[in-house]
This record gives sequence, structure tokens and C-alpha cells, in this order.
Amino acid sequence: MGLIHLIGCTLAITLHVSALDNGLARTPPMGWLSWQRFRCNTDCDNDPLNCISERLYKDMADRLAADGYRDAGYEYVNIDDCWAALQRDPVTLRLVADPKRFPSGIKALADYVHSKGLKLGIYGDMGVYTCGGYPGSKFTLKTDADTFAEWGVDSLKLDGCYSNTDDFTVAYPIMEFYLNRTGRPILYSCSWPAYQSTPDYPRIAEFCNIWRNYDDIDDSWDSVKSIIQFYGDDKGNFSSVAGPGNFNDPDMIIIGDKGLSESQEEVQMAMWAMMAAPLFLSNDLRNVSDRARNLIQNKGAIEINQDPFGIQGKRVQQANGIQIWLRPVVPAGSYAFAILNLNDGGYVSSVSFSLAGLGVPGNDHYYLNEVFSGLYLGGYNVNDTFTVKVDVSSVFFGKFKKWG
Repeated sequence: MGLIHLIGCTLAITLHVSALDNGLARTPPMGWLSWQRFRCNTDCDNDPLNCISERLYKDMADRLAADGYRDAGYEYVNIDDCWAALQRDPVTLRLVADPKRFPSGIKALADYVHSKGLKLGIYGDMGVYTCGGYPGSKFTLKTDADTFAEWGVDSLKLDGCYSNTDDFTVAYPIMEFYLNRTGRPILYSCSWPAYQSTPDYPRIAEFCNIWRNYDDIDDSWDSVKSIIQFYGDDKGNFSSVAGPGNFNDPDMIIIGDKGLSESQEEVQMAMWAMMAAPLFLSNDLRNVSDRARNLIQNKGAIEINQDPFGIQGKRVQQANGIQIWLRPVVPAGSYAFAILNLNDGGYVSSVSFSLAGLGVPGNDHYYLNEVFSGLYLGGYNVNDTFTVKVDVSSVFFGKFKKWG
């Protein structure tokens, strides 16, 4: 029966004229996601403030609304794994939220989040179980899509544990088809390429709004550096499929947690902006310093991240732990750039370059501003040399805005 079901759905998708025609993620989505900070903590008896529960998500919605995050663009409150009961409803086969930790149910939680001017995201899995061992969606894709829509869910993150990765090329599009058929706009986050050695990125971009393609982020500098290196290497040219409606997802923002220094947090914020990455915070918004909150809400960085061109930045130079990244942004002919010093020791490095030396054509003139502060640093021709000093584990984040 499962095979017949898959064949029927594949035929339906073939006849579906416009894949992923949901109008979402025209710029990288922004919000909050529980996984990195709170993992699969289900011990509400001993840790009621930090367990995966409706209380946690309401608390985060409150903070997003009250502390300036929503106004800065952070709009999704995303539930991750371990929210469900271990068994589906025996009659309807629908997913059920854990009755002790989500006594009001997901629909009521969605209503609460919506009342704050925010959106609710939820987690599922393409396999028979989620990564945490909860019910997966392998044989219930339509039922689960309909359930999420009826609950008022605005985003679905679909993982790939306990599944045959050979099925992904069919199974992920099937879920996209069912989500669209509900008539509710539901942002679709796929883990499709994260489980494959040679992902077909153009096909993935046909059916997913965002997609994870690398390891889960840890609360550490080594983890952040490894992600930056992976995105700089750009194996399979995955940067080429990024654009309005479709973005690569290097995983969560860990600014405000415990693993990064202040300069390393600036590196993550700059690089997630350069990479046109979804900005999903995974921290405890109830206990974030003013400095970290101001960085997360930095207008200049968010403006680069949300640039309407949606072009993913690329690494254009690297040597001796120094990297230079470049990203075309509005107005046309302008560029954001980041100079990274990824060395963990040593002295401040002096880095010099010209836009022409980075491959920028023409003979245009530019205004130069530092992004985080907005400080104006002068005018430059495309052939002029710009020099900046960058400390270890630090970044210089700038924008060359074309004159006229």
C-alpha cells in the first residue's frame, strides 16, 4: 500500500505546475528555534523552566515580542524535536502533543504565538521516528500536513532520521505537495541534503524553502568555524541555487549562549548575514545580555542578511587563516564584504585588497561603511586599495555602496 501511495503522489506532483509556489522566504526567515539551547529536555518535574513544553515556547514568544526581536524581523517561534506524545491517536492516527508538557495542545499554542504578532513552527521527520524517537511521518504525510495546517502552524522543519535516504528525492517533494494543498502558507525547512553525500541542490530548491546541508551547530567556536569553512568550500556549488524563496541553512545563531567570545559572536552574525542564512536564534531569550541582544538586532547586519537580491556571499580569497568574502547587494553594483581572521592565536593581521583584485569589474566609485556601527570610512574607486587590521577570531564587516 505504501508503494502505491508514493506512486500516486509522484504523479500528482508531476502534474502540479508550480512547485513550492507558497510565496514564502523571499528573504531568509528569522526567528527562534529551541534545539541547540534546550535539546530534548523533557524533565518538566525537575526543570520546568527549560523543558520542551508550551511554557517554554510562550516564554520565548513573550520575549520576542517585548524585547525588540519581533520588530527587528524575528517572527518564527520554532518547536523542535520531542514535543509529541510517543504514540499517535489510535483512531485518527494523528500526531498528539505530549499531554503533560503541552496540556493546551498545539492549536492553542499557535493561537497564543499569533496573538503576539508571531508565527509558530513545528518539527517532524521523514522517517518512521524522529531523531529523538517520537512518531515520524513516513506513512502519514498527508495526515500530518493536514494536522499542522489545522493547528495553525506556519513552518515545518522535516528531518530525515530513521528513513531510507534513497527515498528523499520523492518523499520530500510529496510532503511539499501536501503542505501546499492545505491552502495554508507553511514555510518548508528540509534536512534533505544533510543526509546525502552528493545532494541534487537544484531539485532540492524546487521543493524546499530552506534546507540544512551540514552538521548541527554546537555552542562552540570550532563548530562555527567548521560551518564557515564548509560554506566557503561550496561543494556542489550549492550557493548558486540560493535566492528569494530558497536558502541554504547553516543552522542556528548561538549568540547569547556560552560558547563564543564577543568577537566570535560578531563573526557569526556577520557571516550568517553574508551567507544569506536563515536567522534562527537558539538561546535563552530570558537571559541574554544587552550587548548580545543589540548584536542580534543590529540593523546593518540584518539589512545585509535580508537583502532582496537574496544572493549568497562567497569566499573569494583565503590564506594563512585569513578569508575575504563578497556578496552583491542593493543598490545594484554594491557589495557587502567580510574579512575574517580565523586564527586562534598570534597577532592582529593587516589585510589589504581592492575590489578589482576581488574580481569586481568596471571602474566605479563607492562609499565605504562599517556595517555594525554604520561608520562612514570614505570613498574608494574599484582599483583603490583598502587596508584594515583584524584581530584573531574576529571579523571586519563592511559595505561598498556604489555611487549614484
